[in-house]
Amino acid sequence: MLPSEAWVTGSASLQAHRRRRALASALLGAALLGGAAGCGDRAGSDPVAAPPPPIPGDLLDSERNTIEVFRKVSPSVVYVANTKVSRGSFLFQARETPQGAGSGFIWDEQGHIVTNYHVVHGGEKFAVSLPDGTTYDAALIGVEPRKDLAVLKIETEAALHPVQLADSHQLLVGQKVLAIGNPFGLDSTLTTGVISALGREIESIAGTRIEDVIQTDASINPGNSGGPLLDSHGRVIGITTAIFSTSGTSAGIGFAVPAATIARLVPQLIRFGRVKWAGLGVAVLPDHIAAQWGILGVIVRDVFPDSPAAKAGMRSMQVDQRGIPRGFDVITRVDDHPVSQLVDLIDVLDDFEPGDKVKVEFERDGEAHRAEVELGEASS
Repeated sequence: MLPSEAWVTGSASLQAHRRRRALASALLGAALLGGAAGCGDRAGSDPVAAPPPPIPGDLLDSERNTIEVFRKVSPSVVYVANTKVSRGSFLFQARETPQGAGSGFIWDEQGHIVTNYHVVHGGEKFAVSLPDGTTYDAALIGVEPRKDLAVLKIETEAALHPVQLADSHQLLVGQKVLAIGNPFGLDSTLTTGVISALGREIESIAGTRIEDVIQTDASINPGNSGGPLLDSHGRVIGITTAIFSTSGTSAGIGFAVPAATIARLVPQLIRFGRVKWAGLGVAVLPDHIAAQWGILGVIVRDVFPDSPAAKAGMRSMQVDQRGIPRGFDVITRVDDHPVSQLVDLIDVLDDFEPGDKVKVEFERDGEAHRAEVELGEASS
């Protein structure tokens, strides 16, 4: 696991985001000789968008592809603002304090927005700004800290443009990628690069491992979090999540949670507000105790009644009258995956769903045991 990932949440407020957009529009207007003044906030502009200018014929094919992908997907990328409400005494009004900002993308026509958990973490009020400048209050629908995912929802009659997901299992190192987001509050910013590596592991805000992460050299900076990482067809291959940096800005090493994880978990967040993880129905001892005892595996402390583990014949730890352990089960393998510490057990169970059957190997008093277990739902 990489030691120094940095979450790339911006700290700009919604007002600062609007000021940056207005400034950028004003600078653009000043640069166009004979043109009109800068557009400022586009919320009040003509709702009938002009058709995009034709792509010049003398561009390289790779340039034309980049332009086409940006035109196709940028309407699906949003700005997410997160504020906390400070409630004072009855003499003072409640005050809203910006907690962070980032990016997100439109999941469906019903208004669901996918972003990172760390973008919304700590907030009580949320706002989503579409590329046309309109801003909506957003409801927090569900979060999954273990995989750094969250879903918001806006209510709008406007036509929304959902993204398309790619099969992230088919990716190749060296493949072209594009990232669209709002670094430093600068909306609809495009950066490009390649897939630098696959199968990386990073640590989530919850302290668990996120596996099969995509590494890219496309520039990712504060405010990019939650935005899409795209292939050359404009399909989402991942959600930009973290950077490896000593300064907090891009050093050419960025990470994205893969589309396969998004596709599996987001529908659960929309339906249930949480992810239903598979579990054995056991409580275990911390890894450092197993290490002190010279045990390689996960020590079972308690087996809950009527749990999958109980039905498979696993037992709670036995202790004598002085409280000294005299017998316990040690989980060493699940299916074909060795288990040497708790994070290994969590990672392998993450690949299954409640109701799936797995083979669990465990040791008891030096004897090896093997049982088929039908997984249940892990407790929250």
